Amino acid sequence: MENVDFSLVLLVAVVVTGVLWFFDKLVTAKRRTSDDPEPWWVDYGAGFFPVLFVVFALRSFFYEPYQIPSESMMPTLEVGDFILVNRWTYGLRTPVTGETFLPINEPERGDVLVFRFPEQTNVAYIKRIIGLPGDVVEVRNKQILVNGEPVPTTLVTEPGIPVAVRQSTEQIGTHTFPTWRTNNRLGRDGRWEVPEGNYFLMGDNRDNSNDSRFWGFVPDHLIIGKAVSVWMHWDEFFSLPSFSNVRAIP
Repeated sequence: MENVDFSLVLLVAVVVTGVLWFFDKLVTAKRRTSDDPEPWWVDYGAGFFPVLFVVFALRSFFYEPYQIPSESMMPTLEVGDFILVNRWTYGLRTPVTGETFLPINEPERGDVLVFRFPEQTNVAYIKRIIGLPGDVVEVRNKQILVNGEPVPTTLVTEPGIPVAVRQSTEQIGTHTFPTWRTNNRLGRDGRWEVPEGNYFLMGDNRDNSNDSRFWGFVPDHLIIGKAVSVWMHWDEFFSLPSFSNVRAIP
């Protein structure tokens, strides 16, 4: 979802501008008279500190926006959807390292999670939690089982579903949501035991998702937050953004 570790960039910017801001308040500001102009580094450095600090705090501990770049969560999330991620629902975490210092809630099966990709941690991924620590997840002929129990699945037939796709409604935990499976594509079968402190995640577009079936588990410290809502859709740069399908994420 993003190839730049913006949290780290923002943290560095806050630290640098904060040092300049405090130095100006404690040292240089006391030496200036009312007729002296502010140095350039105050205007272009320290002057940005309050704004950057507020943005950093909101983004690190409260809510953060992301844009969906791929079809791996179809039909729940479409390419071009802008989502809002709750950063504090699972507890407050240290910026950059992701360690929890104030626990609040535990991730639940069915939650849609935004996390740092374990194989490239400057990239954010979004998938749905299928298995919690200690769970055994199995996939047999595109059917998911958690601890030996099949995930309840109901076939959906309605207009607008692509011909090559089989859409179903699944229920995991308290979440009921739509999924896609591609009729002419083999699924990835297997059995995975989720280690402590890790999670097993899959995309709702089951046969078109690079997820835990291929690269393994997501450690807790890589969690960014819970995706809670779609607040805008924007197909491409030269199109107009749309707010007609603002919705909660199931």
